[in-house]
Amino acid sequence: MNVYLAGPINGCTDAECNDWRAYAAERLAEQGVGVIDPMVRDYRGRELEPGIAAEIVENDKTDISGAGAMIANCPKPSVGTSMEVLFAHDLGIPVVVVHPADLPPSPWIIYHADAIVHSMADAVAAIGAPA
Repeated sequence: MNVYLAGPINGCTDAECNDWRAYAAERLAEQGVGVIDPMVRDYRGRELEPGIAAEIVENDKTDISGAGAMIANCPKPSVGTSMEVLFAHDLGIPVVVVHPADLPPSPWIIYHADAIVHSMADAVAAIGAPA
């Protein structure tokens, strides 16, 4: 199984984009689970170029369609991440959302998530059996 790693990219630093994904990939690999990382196509700074929006969205939708589950890191509001959660849910792909404990999640996140946890370690653990 492969897990799609959804989370904010646009307007984020390299560390914000990559650190949690590296942690999740390493922990999931220990369980024999692979990842699909949209950061392999880093479009930051190019989002407004002609044709790039379609390329980003279509590539992400193709990747999500091939995933067995999704971890959606939601440390802050992100339109793209929210759309990816909706898309995965509509395909019947289990979605585990990592959401800050001190912020109430959007009703849209609650509705479309199979599990909401407060740490990446809990998300990795939940991949074995999303709620």
